[in-house]
Amino acid sequence: MMNILRKDPGLPTDSFYEVRAGFSDGPKTNFRIKAGKTLSEKRWRASFTDEGCLDIGKCLSRIYHGGIHPSIRGEVWEILLGCYDHKSTFEEREQIRQRRREQYAELKESCSRMFPTVGSGKFITARVITANGDLIQDPNVDLGTNPEKPPTLQSEETVAREHDKEIIQWKLALHQIGLDVVRTDRTLMFYEKQENLAKLWDILAVYAWFDKDVGYGQGMSDLCSPMIMLLEDEADAFWCFERLMRRLRGNFRCTGNSVGVETQLDSLANVTQVVDPKLHRHLEHLGGGGYLFAFRMLMVLFRRELSFGDSLYLWEMMWALEYNPELFSLYEGGDETNSKSDTLRLKRKAIRQYGKYERANRRNRARVKPGSEPEPGSVSPLPISVFLVASVLKDRSDKLLTEARGLDDVVKILNDISGNMDAKKTCTGAMKIHKKYLKRQKRHSFQIPWLVSNAS
Repeated sequence: MMNILRKDPGLPTDSFYEVRAGFSDGPKTNFRIKAGKTLSEKRWRASFTDEGCLDIGKCLSRIYHGGIHPSIRGEVWEILLGCYDHKSTFEEREQIRQRRREQYAELKESCSRMFPTVGSGKFITARVITANGDLIQDPNVDLGTNPEKPPTLQSEETVAREHDKEIIQWKLALHQIGLDVVRTDRTLMFYEKQENLAKLWDILAVYAWFDKDVGYGQGMSDLCSPMIMLLEDEADAFWCFERLMRRLRGNFRCTGNSVGVETQLDSLANVTQVVDPKLHRHLEHLGGGGYLFAFRMLMVLFRRELSFGDSLYLWEMMWALEYNPELFSLYEGGDETNSKSDTLRLKRKAIRQYGKYERANRRNRARVKPGSEPEPGSVSPLPISVFLVASVLKDRSDKLLTEARGLDDVVKILNDISGNMDAKKTCTGAMKIHKKYLKRQKRHSFQIPWLVSNAS
């Protein structure tokens, strides 16, 4: 009888993401696969019609509360990230998949013509070109080659200088991609195989050419790595990563002396100022008003603070909360089919297709009538990642206020969360802060006109 009543501890995910021997001292995985809580393959399959249309509303709450079973994680992520329309049929999705695979093959072939190492099963960690276009001799290395070996410039007799600025910029990034690849998730057994390292390098190299405006930025390898582990086909992994980058590419955009993530850091400062003004003043006093100490959390979405398994759990919770059923249409260049419903009235079944966080933002936007000025309190939606970091700061607010006497202390206190961060608790805290933020923003916006009118 006691065995029946005992709470199910759940199945650990370590068997799905094996760790190399000697690397067991990293952050521990707290995520557990629990029957009745985790989105299982059976429940996922049951959410489709015979034609293949998905009732995503049946899955979002389950994902938020219990995550996704690793056996179906890749295909669920494709829906959450907007690779496919949840209303599409099996046949329509297969047609899109085949078309994208062909597109990726063409992109990869273009890159291979410019630099034959792409697609060869190898990758590089040494420079292949100088900033002025001089090519460097024999940059190919395998895992047994010393990446610190000094490169040799090719003679002008054997190769001409590269003059195309876009190609130079792309080739300048290739060795950095290689250096990052060998450091990415190196504790996992998956990356003992060079073919997997080469696949990660290929995808990042192709993406850097595909999105020339952003190119490659350090941190992208951490974001891409799970995709090639979850999706066997390289092209599928590429397009899943590309969809993720639709959300995050602004963070990697560099203009002059600024990095795009600074916009989110400013938003984080604004959120903290609204929901915890005392902590914000303290951080400003310490010289941390720019919130640069949160840079890494926003850039790689807590990959360094959580174990591999827990970071995937956090990501899918985020995406389930942010899910917008019109995402595919928006990414494919269409108009949001439910744009009129932003003005208030979504049917109950349609509302269920939106994530909880997205529903809250839509209710906030619904105060604005088409063609009219925003009402007081209506604010532009922020990514949930900003509120996740705010949740981490809130959870450590007392420690930061009492122990931090400089920015080094702030960094140390936040670094201590590695291995001790509860993904579910952080996500729940983020939702509470988001609700509090919207409420206080509304109250503040209404008070300002009142003060002005009384002052006059």
